[in-house]
Amino acid sequence: MVISVVHPERATWRDYFWLTKPRVISLLLFTTLMAMFIAAGGWPGLGLFVVVLVGGYMAAGSANAFNMVIDRDIDGRMKRTAQRPTVTHKISTRDAAIFATVLMVLSFLLLWWGANLTTALLAMAGLGWYVLIYTLYMKRRFWSNIVIGGAAGAFPPLVGWAAVTGDLSLFAWYLFLLIFFWTPVHFWALALMIKDDYAAVGIPMLPVVRGERETAYQIWLYAILTAVIALIPVLMGELRWFYLVAALVLNGLLLVRSLRLYQTLERAWTLSLYKYSMLYLALLFVAMAIDRALWM
Repeated sequence: MVISVVHPERATWRDYFWLTKPRVISLLLFTTLMAMFIAAGGWPGLGLFVVVLVGGYMAAGSANAFNMVIDRDIDGRMKRTAQRPTVTHKISTRDAAIFATVLMVLSFLLLWWGANLTTALLAMAGLGWYVLIYTLYMKRRFWSNIVIGGAAGAFPPLVGWAAVTGDLSLFAWYLFLLIFFWTPVHFWALALMIKDDYAAVGIPMLPVVRGERETAYQIWLYAILTAVIALIPVLMGELRWFYLVAALVLNGLLLVRSLRLYQTLERAWTLSLYKYSMLYLALLFVAMAIDRALWM
């Protein structure tokens, strides 16, 4: 009798590319680059733009690769993540960890060399927060994991701002605050749609621990907070009428969709809010960049 041995497929560059979670990175990187435009009041310069684009992607990609290494045990039991390369063994745990480490080091060196030390340190702070605070400590213990741990996603605009100015102003911290309060609206909408996956592997996401109604209520509250915070830069005198008009429209739609979700708890409205939340943040940052370019 002949016994056949099945070997895992050999990893390609595409597998390593997906190890960085490019879909997740896209919005984070967009806020980084838009923060550069906001800080500069226009075009920040090609060289600096490319450095932050590449360095920012590598930092976020490293964080996501470390996340896949740490969470490979639960990823294999969730439908959404079952085909990740660390689960299918296309990429070994060792190789994935080495890849993540190399990306981290290269990101730090590139951002330090091409921008400044503050930019490089902020990128590493965001990476460390996501890996250590969110993935390793909070994700499997607390339903508030995405509130505190999700602050990692608020670091990118600080990186973009510091790359242009070399420091952090009050307005830069405002951008951090905006994303911090926006994150639960965005992520809990996703968590509502995949709560069964989280429940199956024992991850205490809010819909699993407190139920759908409480999650929808919290989304509504955070949407209100986000809408209020979105108007602060106008009161600060940092932004003017163009941004104000855009913010009022975008926030109105965010509040309507959040309230509708709370009233109905229908999957269609959950998906609608999830998709709109990404568009909301992107367009809000674009409006800021345009407004600053008009008046600076």
